[in-house]
Amino acid sequence: MNAVLTANGAPKAIPDLLARNAFVLTNAMVVTETECFSGSIEVNNGLITNVDRGAVSSPGAIDCEGAWLLPGLVELHTDNLEKYFAPRPGVSWPASSAVVTHDAQIVASGITTVFDAISVGDIIAGSTRVENLSIMIKALAKAREQGMQRAEHFLHLRCEVSHPEALDMFSTLMNEDALRLVSVMDHSPGQRQFVNVDKYREYYGGKHGIKGSDMEKFIDERIEWSRRYSDRYRKAIAEICHEREIPLASHDDATIEHVAESAYYGMRIAEFPTTLEAAQTSNDLGLKVLMGAPNIVRGGSHSGNIAAATLATEGLLDILSSDYYPSSLLDGAFLLARMQSNDYDLCRAVATVSAAPAASVGLSDRGSISVGKRADLLLVTERQSQPLIRSVWSKGTRVF
Repeated sequence: MNAVLTANGAPKAIPDLLARNAFVLTNAMVVTETECFSGSIEVNNGLITNVDRGAVSSPGAIDCEGAWLLPGLVELHTDNLEKYFAPRPGVSWPASSAVVTHDAQIVASGITTVFDAISVGDIIAGSTRVENLSIMIKALAKAREQGMQRAEHFLHLRCEVSHPEALDMFSTLMNEDALRLVSVMDHSPGQRQFVNVDKYREYYGGKHGIKGSDMEKFIDERIEWSRRYSDRYRKAIAEICHEREIPLASHDDATIEHVAESAYYGMRIAEFPTTLEAAQTSNDLGLKVLMGAPNIVRGGSHSGNIAAATLATEGLLDILSSDYYPSSLLDGAFLLARMQSNDYDLCRAVATVSAAPAASVGLSDRGSISVGKRADLLLVTERQSQPLIRSVWSKGTRVF
């Protein structure tokens, strides 16, 4: 090949070149953990083997035409899979189709490593989350074994410790090969995410149609569940995870006492702290603070808790997660970098969706554009301040 290939149009030579898993990207705005510069990178056998400043004239080099070149995004906590298994109330979708459709949305959002957050227990007895638990995990394992996924999928078990059967369910899943992260949650009324009980009524009343005296009975039952099970199950699950060296995350810590308990149990990540004092204490005790990218995109928390932008202003935001909306991860990073209220430039903002989440769960082989890392890459342009994905590579293979 003698011509310089463009990232647009996909000439016939591009698939042949990428099939060899060896290529050069040039004339890109390369985003590393510390700086952005016009440069080029070389990929061989799925790894980044060279990073240079300036354009190169290598035969067959792919001209990125000045687009941003980012590391592939790393998503630690997405509920996205569930909606493909149960797209409407009472509707179950075929498992293989649900998994590959979820995967397609993930890679189209620039995510090359995803921790599928599967609920172990729920605030609602007999919910589709509980019914689909083993079905979803088996479908993910099958898709992985049969090479049906373009992103790399790991398993994140979200343990609702106030659910009566949560510990038993977790015990049957703790040896899953793909399990790389466990979080413990308690969505009971009057604490953590729902300190404001009126917000609890509004959220679960709207979501499940519970009203009047039925809602008050529902609230009383969930408070009793929490009293009976939460502390005991949190302790037992933490002990199991430490024995197996599985990273742990807290969820919705609201007070200094909550965070102290999380640190005591050796948790690495503080997911969605609901107050400034909880985020600050998490930072002080060495937990990485994770907030929802939708919180950044929408301008605040849908539950009325602390805004992610406020934590960024205080320098307390370490990791963004797309939570329930995959494309929010890239959008959130670019919005974070444009805010005048914080010190996050594009490098630091991109790190919240790549290097920082990867490091927090021990994935040292990815998350940044540097020699020796996996060639998980993302080519992005902007139109009217909206980031648009042009190409995605996962371990050197073009997947979008």
